[in-house]
Amino acid sequence: MNLGPHAAFILAAYAAAIIVIGGLIAWVTLDHRAQKRLLGELDSQGVRRRSTAAVKEPA
Repeated sequence: MNLGPHAAFILAAYAAAIIVIGGLIAWVTLDHRAQKRLLGELDSQGVRRRSTAAVKEPA
């Protein structure tokens, strides 16, 4: 595989993209866990969604 005279730039760009995408995946995963934990704590305290209590029949 010959990338020519710009091989260092090409490889650095791919490495940067992989690092950024990996960081975003890690961030979303950690945030998802934190949000689930927070919702679990609220649920254990008895906090419920208003929309589930106010189910109305269409008129």
